[in-house]
Amino acid sequence: MTPASSFLDALKAAAEDAARAEGDFQREVAERTKALERERAFAHRRLNFMRAIADAVACAEDEAMAVAAANAVVQAKLGWASDSEARGEVLSFFAPVAKVVFDSLDPEQGASPPDVVAALHDFESWYASTRGSPFWILFDNYMPETPRVDF
Repeated sequence: MTPASSFLDALKAAAEDAARAEGDFQREVAERTKALERERAFAHRRLNFMRAIADAVACAEDEAMAVAAANAVVQAKLGWASDSEARGEVLSFFAPVAKVVFDSLDPEQGASPPDVVAALHDFESWYASTRGSPFWILFDNYMPETPRVDF
C-alpha cells in the first residue's frame, strides 16, 4: 500500500457517499412529486365531481330525488352501465353526501350550514378503508370513446 492510496481511498469513499446522498435525494424528490401530482389530480377530480353532484341535486324537489340524481351522476361519471352489489354499496354510502348537499342548498338553513366537505371526507374514508384505495382512483380507468357512425 502506497502512502497515497489511503487518502485516495478516503476521497473515493466520500465521492461514493456524495453520489449515494444525491441518489437518495432524487428518489425522495421523485416520490414527493408523484404524491403531490396525485393530490392535485384528486383535488380537481373532487371539485369537478362535486360540482356535477351539486348541479344535479340543485334541481331536486326533495331529498329522495336528490339522492337519485346524485346516484345518476356517480354512475355516469364512473361509466357504470350495470348494477352490482359493490356498486350499490358505494351508492348507498354516498347517499349521505347527496343529502348534505341538498340540505346545504336550503336558504333557511340558519347560521350553521351542513358540512358537505366533512360528509365527503367521511365517504372517502369509508371507501379507502373498505376498498383499500382512494375513491378517486376509479376515475383513472380510461373510457374509450364510442365511434359515432352516421348512415
